[in-house]
Amino acid sequence: MLSQYGIIAVFLLGGAATAIAALVANWLIRPKKPPEGDKLATYECGLETQGPTWIQFKVSYFLYALVFLLFDVETVFLYPWAVRFQALGLFAFAEMIIFIGILVLGLWYAWREGALKWL
Repeated sequence: MLSQYGIIAVFLLGGAATAIAALVANWLIRPKKPPEGDKLATYECGLETQGPTWIQFKVSYFLYALVFLLFDVETVFLYPWAVRFQALGLFAFAEMIIFIGILVLGLWYAWREGALKWL
């Protein structure tokens, strides 16, 4: 039984070693001198900015996108279940009801918090 945990440990160590190796390779390959001259100039539109360049945007746009992503992923899980509905039986039906209930709770919470208001 412990040998199964050994396999998991090998994968965890391999993943950590890969991440550390990527960071070290990036540090070794990066340019060493700081940028100067035209590399520091604006390039988006070619004009110098006027006023503050850092502006706040409404968080509701981000929340709106997250709610959309949530229900998009729901569709990905719902479609294969609907295709195999007859063969899955009552247990899978109950699981899907629980899944949809959790998503309805999330929608209710987002609606209550005002995440779905665009303006």
